[in-house]
Amino acid sequence: MRISEFDFELPEELIAQHPLGRRDASRMLVVKRAEQGWRDASFAEFPSELREGDTVVVNNTRVFPARLVGRRWPTGGRVELLLVRRRVEFEGEVWEVLAKPARRLEAGGRVTFGDGRLSAETVGATADGAGRVVRFHADGEFGALLEEFGRMPLPPYIRRDSEDLVTADEDRERYQTVYANAPGAIAAPTAGLHFTPRVFEDLRARGVRTAEVTLHVGYGTFTPVRAQDLREHQVAAERFEMSDAAAEEINETKRRGGRVVAVGTTTVRTLESSADESGRVRAGSGETSLTITPGYRFRAVDAMLTNFHLPRSSLLVLVSAFAGRELTLGAYRHAVAAGYRFYSYGDCMLIL
Repeated sequence: MRISEFDFELPEELIAQHPLGRRDASRMLVVKRAEQGWRDASFAEFPSELREGDTVVVNNTRVFPARLVGRRWPTGGRVELLLVRRRVEFEGEVWEVLAKPARRLEAGGRVTFGDGRLSAETVGATADGAGRVVRFHADGEFGALLEEFGRMPLPPYIRRDSEDLVTADEDRERYQTVYANAPGAIAAPTAGLHFTPRVFEDLRARGVRTAEVTLHVGYGTFTPVRAQDLREHQVAAERFEMSDAAAEEINETKRRGGRVVAVGTTTVRTLESSADESGRVRAGSGETSLTITPGYRFRAVDAMLTNFHLPRSSLLVLVSAFAGRELTLGAYRHAVAAGYRFYSYGDCMLIL
């Protein structure tokens, strides 16, 4: 299939720029594959769509403040860095970064942040030449300084005044799931942003169990599909972990005839990367570059909660592989016509 077959028209005003006042106040489009149809609902109805014996699986990765704005030394020119990946083969804090403007970060270039207690020196370029490799120097603990000077790495379609500190504080809380506890992501698993402690209480009251997995979302989630033929596209590798407890819970759900409900495409990729041909998942950790396109046979996932994704994106292709391309695009056209809010801070879709 060609990526052009996964396109749709989206008015810019439907791209959510801010979260709602309440996390669980989002709208939810319930898509039923067996009936080839959908209905409008609210996320508050999510627990009632599930049944006793089901297990909801969430991605507990935590977004770290990976966006740094500093000044080039000694000229004072503004430079913005997005930390993409730590180079663990080097000693110290050596990271691959995306820089704006990149031309200001040639080898030996230096950038300082905040009051100067944190700085970065360019030591090379990434293999593809698009990014830079920098070594950070910290007068103090690196993680603490990153928390102090860094900002949340919002997706490029959320356009904000970079000096709006009130909004930045809001993003530190809201661009994070309430159950995030494993730092390492530079993008949030956004389907999880709708959950509150009250929602989990409602799930427990209905006999629905939960399990946590980890996939650290990388910059590849924003990377457009450049290949026209989907057979030539592969998503960037991301680190994941399936704990013994999570694997046991998911496998037990299958044995008792319950459904495994994945919250978000990152959870889907973690589950499917951990599953054998029979659908049994294995505990373990590693990297996955699993690319799911139409024709893929899902082995572990029975239902999916997901936000609305970009046209021509690998995430939209994954959802289409699960629900079917025609049903997915029909549901998207309905969501546009009905004024649903799109993308990270937007509404959601439950596919059963």
